[in-house]
Amino acid sequence: MTNIIKRTTMLVTSHAALQLNTSVTEQLHVLESHFLARRKLIEGWFHSQWEQTMPPVYGSIDLRNSGFKLAPIDMNLFPAGFNNLNPDFLNYSVSAAHAIIQKAVPGAKKILLIPESHTRNLRYWSNIKILQDILIKAGFQVRFGILSAEITAPHEIVLESGGKVLVEPLRRKDNALCLDQYEPDIVLLNNDLSDGIPEILQNLQQAVVPPAQLGWSQRFKSEHFQYYALVAAEFAELVNIDPWLISPLFRYCGEIDFMQQEGMECLGANAEVLFAEIQKKYNEYRIPHQPFLIIKADAGTYGMAVMTVRDANELGSLNRKQRTRMSMTKGGQPVRRVIIQEGVYTFETFGPDKAVAEPVIYLWGSQVVGGFYRVHQNRGIDENLNSPGMKFEPLAFAQTCHEPREDMDPDACPNRFYTYGIVAKLSMLAAAREIKGLRQAGNG
Repeated sequence: MTNIIKRTTMLVTSHAALQLNTSVTEQLHVLESHFLARRKLIEGWFHSQWEQTMPPVYGSIDLRNSGFKLAPIDMNLFPAGFNNLNPDFLNYSVSAAHAIIQKAVPGAKKILLIPESHTRNLRYWSNIKILQDILIKAGFQVRFGILSAEITAPHEIVLESGGKVLVEPLRRKDNALCLDQYEPDIVLLNNDLSDGIPEILQNLQQAVVPPAQLGWSQRFKSEHFQYYALVAAEFAELVNIDPWLISPLFRYCGEIDFMQQEGMECLGANAEVLFAEIQKKYNEYRIPHQPFLIIKADAGTYGMAVMTVRDANELGSLNRKQRTRMSMTKGGQPVRRVIIQEGVYTFETFGPDKAVAEPVIYLWGSQVVGGFYRVHQNRGIDENLNSPGMKFEPLAFAQTCHEPREDMDPDACPNRFYTYGIVAKLSMLAAAREIKGLRQAGNG
């Protein structure tokens, strides 16, 4: 277990051959073999789970592969980044999008998509353009209604590629959303509602997916990972593995104020407990690395309000710059809760410069449709890669790697990404149970 096995997986892009260098320990190789040998059992279990609980319409999952552990570190119900997927394999997204939307609203033809309100981030709008292309190819009509008081008439956004996206003022008619001369069958949110749920989206009598109540103004990462821990434990029992191999340990603190240094006792105490729990697992598996923690806002995206902690004592001496960086997230929203998460090393690097990398996996419903590597030349193996300076490399291979290959080495690319897909689907299942719980409580 302590011997590190060096493995190399070749990736092929449309531009040039790139190399993903992955240092993995024996444990991940065993895990890959274990999943391959139980493929029918695993697929049958997922099938039964999706019959009981409908998956979210789409989602993206950030993974980390330390070799001795493969675990999700974040799950986004309003994914951007479709423009970073391998364009050669978007047909997977087309068929999967059609299937899940028809399951959500049988017979649906017209989609009203609500994007983010910032109109100057052209990368985001490239994502929206690809999302539109996917949905049109899936057989839907698509128009965009924007939550912006500044846009009172149809507004055209010109992309760097020369493509165009037309956004229109969002309207409300009785208890339904619409546009001028357009009444949709379903409303698709691609806006994470970090600023709260606006009045126009409240008390609607039409299908809105994902539910507005799971935007980042109300949803917490710690709640998702409570669901995930239960899902991972059920799955681990099914396939007879230690759930820790696929699940990050975590704790959380509410009522925290970094600028006023309030709630720091909770943070320090939970950090000490979590360090001890991780060290116990490291000792069990003879892992020769130092545990670390990731502390981040319990709600929000864009990699804001995230810090690495390598020793609990660091939390007692945060300087003003560190406290300021942790005090707010997207849109200037104040941080009042944090999740304290087991840090998962990434021993994956991309390209000749060996930039640190982590996979991000995309799903439509229950179907894995692709992903990309988030790559950062200036970040370390125990740091947040979702930060300025990151780049994206599509998961593009000589084969699609959509299906595992039992005739190949367990660590070959189709099998490596089959394993990634399993963990991503576990996170998607946890999100499905979040949504189910919300609706059972009468809030969705």
